[in-house]
Amino acid sequence: MLHHLTLWVPELDRAEASWCWLLGRLGYERVAAIDNVVLLRHPDGPTIALEQSSDMVPGMLYSRMRPGLNHLAFLVPAGAVLADIVAGAAEHGWTTLPTDGHPIAGGGEVVYLEDRDGFEVELVAPARS
Repeated sequence: MLHHLTLWVPELDRAEASWCWLLGRLGYERVAAIDNVVLLRHPDGPTIALEQSSDMVPGMLYSRMRPGLNHLAFLVPAGAVLADIVAGAAEHGWTTLPTDGHPIAGGGEVVYLEDRDGFEVELVAPARS
């Protein structure tokens, strides 16, 4: 099982606002920051850490198309939760991306979001039986 994942972000305050909102909707809780690292813990899953990169080059932003992390995929409870997240995403710094589903999702409903720094999140609501 994955213990934690750290995302290097260009601006911690901006990332904190977007990610705390989204992950809060998915059951994560923000815990005390340590050494300028924002920690979001889920009782049944890995911790997500946000840390401002100390090696930012002016004008260089994250690109999911380069080698490395493409996106994070989160399981969302079936029902209205996914629609509620999509409805509030824009006011919290997320843009909805086009989607035509994803084979890994197993027929579930899929939504892709991208934050202001280019990080992509896939939200998967399981297919209803």
